[in-house]
Amino acid sequence: MRLDLPTGPWPIVRLTLYAIGGLASLAFLFLWSGVYTVAASRGHWTIVEWVLTFAMRNSVKTHALGIEPPRLDSADLVRLGAGHFQGGCAFCHGAPGVPISPIAHSMLPPPPDLARQMRPWRDRELFWIVKNGIKYTGMPAWAAQQRDDEVWAVVAFLRRLPGLDAKGYRDLALGEVVTPPQSGREVATTETASEAVGACARCHGAGQDGPASALVPVLHGQPVEFVTAALEAYARGQRASGIMQPVASDLARQDLDRVARYYAGLRPPAARAASDAMSIERGRALAQQGDVDAKIPACARCHGAEALKLYPRLAGQNAAYMTNRLRLWKGGLAPGTATEAIMAPIARALSERQIEDAAAYFSLGMAPAR
Repeated sequence: MRLDLPTGPWPIVRLTLYAIGGLASLAFLFLWSGVYTVAASRGHWTIVEWVLTFAMRNSVKTHALGIEPPRLDSADLVRLGAGHFQGGCAFCHGAPGVPISPIAHSMLPPPPDLARQMRPWRDRELFWIVKNGIKYTGMPAWAAQQRDDEVWAVVAFLRRLPGLDAKGYRDLALGEVVTPPQSGREVATTETASEAVGACARCHGAGQDGPASALVPVLHGQPVEFVTAALEAYARGQRASGIMQPVASDLARQDLDRVARYYAGLRPPAARAASDAMSIERGRALAQQGDVDAKIPACARCHGAEALKLYPRLAGQNAAYMTNRLRLWKGGLAPGTATEAIMAPIARALSERQIEDAAAYFSLGMAPAR
């Protein structure tokens, strides 16, 4: 008896489909049975871990293609990233002098100690990871997807992290913040004793000291109403910031009020020097008179000393912060509050030179009359 095997393409296709269907059925039965454990305590099978890691690395490399990193050697950028890392990342990834939490150690996969075990990612790949997060891990996406500038600050800091010791890390991440020793009762009865995790001064300064990074706004002397409204908007996600939204959302209402009153009562720090006299003079004219042809109102109407208290005072504000904020609006950052809806169209009407001129003028502590 002779067994004739099917010939031609269609029988082969049918056999292939039968094989695929059989494998799919077996896979479904395996998953339906619950034999495979999803317990983080058991880890992955070696082959599963290899597949996931292989897929993750190649996915990041592919999706990061075409991203052009800015210059990351700015000390202001590094300090801004360090301040966020302390509050938002060190719990899971640790830092020099800051151990990884045992809770994070028990995650699957456990977050890497980035000071010691960071893979040789390119800058664009680090940016993609920080912004988008990683599926099937505890790595979240950036809370404000519009704020690429904030993500780059974290990348700039990550490039510095492996070369830091405990003191170097503390100087960058905490600056002048000092946590007083707690009594046994305070340790036992307060919510957390972790070092300056939520301290506003970590980024904004305190007392006579302003922000360590010029990319951070000066809050000293700002109206209580403005600071309160800004924090509330961050907490609700109306003002886009992956750095500020988590911090503000953790503040109880009474704490928010106390923070606003504290900074409103501080004397603004000494203004940073500016050297371009012509730029300052052009900024003075823009602040006092505006630009009629470009339909730009005088800045002092809303940002002078006598303006409504819902508007920020710009005298003595960091120039780098002001230019970055105006460029974000000019670049299309969607306004989320009523005051931002007023400012965004004005920022889009400003030329690049006008942005720099206004920032240079106000950064000197100039407060023109209305």
